[in-house]
Amino acid sequence: MRFFDPHIHVTSRTTDDLERMAAAGVRAIIEPAFWVGQPRTTAGAFVDYFASLLGWERFRSAQFGIAHYCAIGLNSKEANNEPLAREVLELLPHFVLKEGVVAVGEIGFDEITAAEERAYVAQVELARDNDMVVMVHSPHRDKKRGIARSLDIARELGLPMAKLVIDHNNEETVKGTLDAGAWAAFTIYPHTKMGSERMVEIVKQFGPERVIVDSSADWGVSDPLAVPRTAKLMLERGLSAAVVASVTWQNALDAYGQSGQIDVEGLLAKPTIDQRQLFADNSVLRGQDPRVEAPVPN
Repeated sequence: MRFFDPHIHVTSRTTDDLERMAAAGVRAIIEPAFWVGQPRTTAGAFVDYFASLLGWERFRSAQFGIAHYCAIGLNSKEANNEPLAREVLELLPHFVLKEGVVAVGEIGFDEITAAEERAYVAQVELARDNDMVVMVHSPHRDKKRGIARSLDIARELGLPMAKLVIDHNNEETVKGTLDAGAWAAFTIYPHTKMGSERMVEIVKQFGPERVIVDSSADWGVSDPLAVPRTAKLMLERGLSAAVVASVTWQNALDAYGQSGQIDVEGLLAKPTIDQRQLFADNSVLRGQDPRVEAPVPN
């Protein structure tokens, strides 16, 4: 099976992770901009970070046969530094329309503050005005209220619900998200957020329509193979291959394919890998022998 992990922070992962992901069938990923663990203090730090998502991380993933897309946005946690947040919000139009950007995100709420709401509104408006998908981060605490507010604001601002992906759902929030017409994404993250066993039961109860499985693997204790591992468990627990393919591949394509940035036919083909290539005179190999693979012509 092919897998699409539409929420993973590969800037925090190693090349070993990318090799394992490709071997497990992960063919495409989306890397949303997020809080990197330490607060940034200048707008320039965001400029360099956004540029890395569009450049180096896209190149690095491709070196292992994984198509890399990204989402660009000001995360909710750093939205609370309002002077800096205003500067970052002014930068976003220079990045969100670039090649490979499939959404504005991940944005939303962390502590559900007024500052977070102002930043969220500005970014939903940016997405709406440019006909873009929005990837929403839901808070770790008071999640149900945070998601309800995220949905209400998007609806009030006229963003089509089909363009809204609410991530980090759980059993308490899934019905409200789906009833609103948005996409319900679930983060399979060890010991927190959502586990594979629980994810199986959610799909059994609610079905696969508009349900998306991702890993959100980052700098914390997390699993870059969460999507293929969950798919395997789903099959073992009796879910059909078609249902599993929907929640681990097709639904992500349908949601983020609205961006017009995803080459679906290209994803179905065997990837071309040429590790002789360089990015800014840099290689992922650090002097090791390159791997070169091209699709066999018909």
